[in-house]
Amino acid sequence: MNIVSLKELSKDRIINFFHRHWGSPEMVISSGVYDCAALDGFAVLSGEDVIAGLITYVVEGGVCEIISLDSLEEKKGIGTALMKEVEKVATENRCKRITLITTNDNLPALKFYQKRGFMISHIHRFAVEKARRIKPDIPLIGHDGIPIRDEIELEKGVD
Repeated sequence: MNIVSLKELSKDRIINFFHRHWGSPEMVISSGVYDCAALDGFAVLSGEDVIAGLITYVVEGGVCEIISLDSLEEKKGIGTALMKEVEKVATENRCKRITLITTNDNLPALKFYQKRGFMISHIHRFAVEKARRIKPDIPLIGHDGIPIRDEIELEKGVD
């Protein structure tokens, strides 16, 4: 698996990835508003040099927060490999924990993260409704027809 730092990719390429998969590089969550194209992270490149997965994160105050994680091919180990890269960064930066936020409808993500040792730490009720004031194109309905309303924060201790 070819994993590269986002610093090795052109900013335009990263911006295009986020436009294609998120509508824009702007991520609005309880912890803040982020330009994912400007964050640190890693990408998995497939054989033809196409981005097959991408993760972004921020490190602050002893906490590493994953801001986005995309794997375009499920069950291939892409998401797991990207998570391991961020865990290394968290260890190198002496972080005490890794956190992330997903929405209440994203049951596949909740399953993925919990299988990798993350535990639910907070539920931010109606947080997505607040986020829509900043980014109105956030959908109302998500996976399996579930209304998107809340954010679920998960965390994992760093070994």
